[in-house]
Amino acid sequence: MSSKAIMDPRTENLVKGVVLTSPAVRVQPSHPIFVFSAANRRGIPVSRDEKALVAKYSDPLVYTGAIRVRTGAEILRMTSYLQQHLSRVTTPFMVLHGTADTVTDPEASKKLYEEASSSDKSIKLYEGFLHDLLFEPERETIVNEIIYWLNSRVNV
Repeated sequence: MSSKAIMDPRTENLVKGVVLTSPAVRVQPSHPIFVFSAANRRGIPVSRDEKALVAKYSDPLVYTGAIRVRTGAEILRMTSYLQQHLSRVTTPFMVLHGTADTVTDPEASKKLYEEASSSDKSIKLYEGFLHDLLFEPERETIVNEIIYWLNSRVNV
């Protein structure tokens, strides 16, 4: 939902840049809301690294239940809003997405990159990667790319 925050006049000036990993600009596939309940440890695969997923889903702070109806409705409402207002994004951003993501749509990340008005934007698509990029086997490479992007924009 950070995508919405960078389009809000009350907060956009507070945010100097944002890194978006597999953002929910559009959920995929466009199915009825009950399908979203499967994006957890028992459903849609989100990483190719089984050990990383075991560690993730063993964390008591990671919610593994079905998406509640209100949450699902808000996700659909928010993604609809985002798709209609992508050109309003002026905040610098880096968007990263796996091309095999079946939770959120990589094509929507491309659309965000193409339609955003930001003069400082970049996109990185990872061929064959799934939804949880920071739990993929190549996560160290991904983290290093994020750190490089941030370091090149931070005035310390």
